[in-house]
This record gives sequence, C-alpha cells and structure tokens, in this order.
Amino acid sequence: MPTDLDRQEAWLSREELDNVRGRVPILYVAAVPVHVADNGEVTGVGLLLRGKSSGTMERELIAGRVNYHERVRDALVRHLEKDLGPMALPSVPASPVPFTVAEFFPTPGITPFHDPRQHAVALSFIVPVRGDCAPQQDALDLAWLTPEEASETGLHAEMGGGHGALLQQALSHLGHSRF
Repeated sequence: MPTDLDRQEAWLSREELDNVRGRVPILYVAAVPVHVADNGEVTGVGLLLRGKSSGTMERELIAGRVNYHERVRDALVRHLEKDLGPMALPSVPASPVPFTVAEFFPTPGITPFHDPRQHAVALSFIVPVRGDCAPQQDALDLAWLTPEEASETGLHAEMGGGHGALLQQALSHLGHSRF
C-alpha cells in the first residue's frame, strides 16, 4: 500500500495552490549563481532574463517553491538545474545556510520584496556553479556579469519584485557593496 511519501504528483493543484497562497506563507528558495576563481574570488554573477505576462522583460534570480516533503537543499539543486541546465554542476553543501531570508508580501512597501500572488518566505543562497550553464524553461537568456556590473543600481531598479534588492544583499554579503 503506497504512503504519502510515495506520491510523485504535484504538491498542489493550481486551484489548491491559489487557495493556499491567499491564506498561508509559502516557502521558497532563491539562488544567486556565481562563478568563483581558484583563489575564491567571485568573478561572475548569473542573472536570468524572462518575459513577463505584461510584455516586459526582466532580469531575475533563480527562485522557486519547496515542495512537500522536499529538503531545502534538494529544492535548491532542483531549481538551479531547472533554470541553468543539468550540466550547471552547482556546489551546494550538505547543509546549506542562507545569506538572508527574504519575505515577499502581496502588499507593496512592507519589505523591498513584492509578489502580488502571495506572502512568500525565501531562503536565499549564493551558489557557485562549475559546469556549463544555459537558460532553460521559460528563461530567454543567462547573462554573467562581473560583481561590479551586477552592483549597478540601474540594473537593480530594472529587476522586479525585489530581486534587485536581493541581488544587492548578496553582493554585500560577498564584499561587493557599492554603498
């Protein structure tokens, strides 16, 4: 007899997810993919380009839900491979520690992070990738920027939902703060 742990179906149907999103916070992981030189210096920061339903284009970080009965580490690897491809080879430690926790609210202005669909909590990680990366799924492009290029405030302003603020926090954590 199969148990709940044996289920391979989606976490929730679209209708169930919409209902839950209006009632409880949803757990997400967010990732800032980086290239790291042999000396440990960050040489590149990866940003995705996606088309929005409004017809605009935005740079984004990697982010997605943690599924029921899924470890945070496994969700992080799944989303990195989904967006960067199976040959990205992310270096995620056995017990990853986020550089920050971002709280996304459906009401703008409570925090720098906004998601009109829901209240979401994102454990946010900086993840070195060693392999070949290419945009996957609905991502149109993957740009590798130097930390200095990624620090440009104009770029942060063009990133929706607070992804620019999250990128700024990641760069500060890496010692590349412009402020």
